[in-house]
Amino acid sequence: MELGEIIKKYRIEHDLSLRDFSKRCNLSYTYISMLEKGSDYRNNKPLSPTLDAVSKIASGLNVSLEDLLKLMDDQQINFKDKAPNFEEKSNKTSAVIVLIYGTIPAGIPIECIEDIIDTEEIDADMLKGGKQYFGLKIKGDSMYPEYLDNDTIILEKVDNCESGDDCVVMVNGDDGTFKRVFKNENGIILQPLNNNYQPMIYTNEQIENLPVRVIGKVVELRRRKK
Repeated sequence: MELGEIIKKYRIEHDLSLRDFSKRCNLSYTYISMLEKGSDYRNNKPLSPTLDAVSKIASGLNVSLEDLLKLMDDQQINFKDKAPNFEEKSNKTSAVIVLIYGTIPAGIPIECIEDIIDTEEIDADMLKGGKQYFGLKIKGDSMYPEYLDNDTIILEKVDNCESGDDCVVMVNGDDGTFKRVFKNENGIILQPLNNNYQPMIYTNEQIENLPVRVIGKVVELRRRKK
């Protein structure tokens, strides 16, 4: 059995989230998520767990390292490296890792979302002043032509924005939507850039009662060459 399968089975049986289990192992939940999916988010290559990681995971599973290795059958193990911590600084001392999400579900704090599909690096100086960031993979063409399907956007975590900012906005009962936000005295307009889509208009009363809230504004667009 693959290590990721063992972890997921244990988590389900013991009703543990990725974050809960990662704390038990003293490993980042990003790394645990990659182990469960069996591939590295950054290059989609199969992930070989380090012996250091296997040892920590054995502790989290309340089994001996020897017993866990037996359960893992012939899965390849990296005996040289220590388990990486993707939530801390990367190998570049001036860079930090930002987690990229596939979706932003309504009502779930960013730090609790487990749909992590990739990582990106940003300059560590961007964290000055206590700023925090997350990433989102663009799906669809509502923000075409400025943003394309499969683009990655880096967003600063905010709860407000200036009129004209491109933001991820939560509307009660829906996943986060990515639109250009325009404010006026009557409310806000969530404007798609693609003319084939209609704007989403909310009054001040709807903003308060639904609610409608900004959770992040775009600071950077990342587009990978094909």
